[in-house]
Amino acid sequence: MDYLWTFIAFGVYLLVMLLIGFLSMKRTKSSEDYFLGGRSLNGWVAALSAQASDMSGWLLMGLPGAIYALGTGQIWIAVGLCIGTILNWALISSRLRRYTIRAGNSLTLPAFFENRFHDKSKLLRVASSLFIMVFFLVYTASAFSAGAKLFSSVFGLDYIWALAIGAAVILIYTFFGGFLAVCWTDFIQGFMMLIALMVVPFFAVSVMGGFGETKAVLDSLGTNFLNPFYDNGNPMSAVSIISQLAWGLGYFGMPHILVRFMAIKNENEVRKSRKVAITWVVISLSAACFLGIIGRSYFQDSLLANGQQENVFINMIQDIFNNHIHIPFIGGLLLCAILAAIMSTADSQLLVTASSISEDVYKGVINKKASDKSMLLISRITVLVVSAVAFMIALDPNSSVMGLVSNAWAGFGATFGPVVLMSLFWKRSNVTGAAFGMIAGGLTVILWDYIPLFGGATLAVQTGLYSLVPGFAINLVLMIIVSLLTKAPSREMLDEFDDVVRSKGMEISPKN
Repeated sequence: MDYLWTFIAFGVYLLVMLLIGFLSMKRTKSSEDYFLGGRSLNGWVAALSAQASDMSGWLLMGLPGAIYALGTGQIWIAVGLCIGTILNWALISSRLRRYTIRAGNSLTLPAFFENRFHDKSKLLRVASSLFIMVFFLVYTASAFSAGAKLFSSVFGLDYIWALAIGAAVILIYTFFGGFLAVCWTDFIQGFMMLIALMVVPFFAVSVMGGFGETKAVLDSLGTNFLNPFYDNGNPMSAVSIISQLAWGLGYFGMPHILVRFMAIKNENEVRKSRKVAITWVVISLSAACFLGIIGRSYFQDSLLANGQQENVFINMIQDIFNNHIHIPFIGGLLLCAILAAIMSTADSQLLVTASSISEDVYKGVINKKASDKSMLLISRITVLVVSAVAFMIALDPNSSVMGLVSNAWAGFGATFGPVVLMSLFWKRSNVTGAAFGMIAGGLTVILWDYIPLFGGATLAVQTGLYSLVPGFAINLVLMIIVSLLTKAPSREMLDEFDDVVRSKGMEISPKN
């Protein structure tokens, strides 16, 4: 009977998401509608959509699981992400929106790079599109894997069947509805994630008998679990803390987050979005860390024996609402928050990849006169192909959500972060510097994380340093040096830059 109520809760949730997809399809009539929703997002939708698509299943599975297994030394990732979110909304959101309009009304990040730097060679557009495709394949695979673990744990399904169901639902409403479907579903999912994170830990504490009993169990672990300067019972190194804080650098290069800035309808809504988004991320990250701590007290070491630490939130909800409170339908709705976190990121990743291939490669390079109808068709075909490849990557049931997200996050941050910052704030930057920096940053992450150079070990394993740190640094340094050593930007580029700076707080018109 418990499974039946949980199944009903999931069914209601999924039907609502699919309904939004089909309704949004009626409003999706052009490529600008499909990719940016006609630049019509209001402040609340933009804020919650950006943050929900940002956090993914990592927020409700990866981060609590890491803290449950290793201790509060893992909170430095959350601290870095909080700082990164604040800086991203404060520095990037408004200026990027204005600049993408001014620079040829750019619909995608690769198109913005090309228009911003007047790149006639198409190198920036093609290179950035390829990096988006590579790293989003890994990122989307992490979402599919998280969804499969959720369905497998809740309904006892075989991992492959669970993976197929989760991928199919995400695929359907992204395929039909495009950007508006993604943003409105993310808006609902953002609220669901926040409510679940705030409610479930307090129910768990109540079941355990209160905060005193919960703290007593944690103290009995004897591994400095509550000491943020210890990781898995061992003192943390400076490299480890720096690596975790460096996650915040990734925000400057996340296409699926930056595209929300581009889609906000006016400057007033940007300011509203900024406040809502920062409030949401501070509360949700704090609650996720608290959840991991409470989970260790609730289950102690029982989830570690079979490698189920990333299921701590799932198991906690099932035990509380099926065995203690006996309201399985509410438990099912709270489990839907995990699915919401997964779907809110995967749909955004699919859409950004589709826009990059269709807008930047197909129309930008192959067929410059492509019609809106053909663009929509190519976009939807791309969604299908990327989903299929990500599905193949996620077939391994032992894949770590945390590990997959970490690799993709580093890839985007190192490839695009410095280029976005310099393009918006340094008028002397040029196309050659951007190309050298971007390619070097992306290749550094691939080399650091995937190529075994020392006795079968990668640089990530040898040094313990998160690949985002060297990748971001190399990109930034190369972009500055190469820009200074090569031809200065044209007068037209400098005038465009000055227009964007002068128009702070005001609307700006596109210039083709």
